[in-house]
Amino acid sequence: MHTHPAHLHVAGVDEAGRGPMVGPLVVCGIMMSSNQIAYLVEIGVQDSKVISAKRREFLFAEIMALAEGIAIRRITAVEIDEGRARGVSLNRIEVSAFASVARELHPDVVYMDAADVVPRRFEETVAHESGLANCQFVAEHKADSKYPIVAAASIVAKVERDREIQRLHTIYGDFGSGYPSDPKTVRFVEHIVRTGEPLPPVVRKSWNSVKRVIEASETKQSRLEG
Repeated sequence: MHTHPAHLHVAGVDEAGRGPMVGPLVVCGIMMSSNQIAYLVEIGVQDSKVISAKRREFLFAEIMALAEGIAIRRITAVEIDEGRARGVSLNRIEVSAFASVARELHPDVVYMDAADVVPRRFEETVAHESGLANCQFVAEHKADSKYPIVAAASIVAKVERDREIQRLHTIYGDFGSGYPSDPKTVRFVEHIVRTGEPLPPVVRKSWNSVKRVIEASETKQSRLEG
């Protein structure tokens, strides 16, 4: 653990929704004074993946009340697809979102969950793109389980994404979590493909998991017709 002088502004940045076939990617940055971080540990802030949805909602409210700065970026399925069509990888999209969040918060030090196999490269790219000269950037894998401030960002990102998914359910029906591992999500995409309707804008059409559903359905269709 790094210790900081009490007056330092420390930020944590993390994302939720990197892998889903449906719904947005949400990037969140949380900033607070270094002397407040101990309180995050006291209230039980940890990686959003290991706590229940109900617990996340409780901690979300606590974090929002405590934070000196909050920056959120929602990258829609359409934006991801359009980026990828222009040759912009998801990592690259994340770099831009992380840099934009850091720029808005303007902390003294920022801890990030690395979205690159080489954390150092992610750290340097985000730092460069942010244009912040006097900010220290630290990117690590599993930063959300090492740094409470990153865990706080992971909780807010996850709650924000879950709320967005709930909102999308009211429009498109219950398609589950949006992840390829969720049979309900896969069935949702399969059903649309089968009806011959265009896929709604919330589906990441550039995703391999989506392409596989389309191909499987087309193969099945041509077998039926053949």
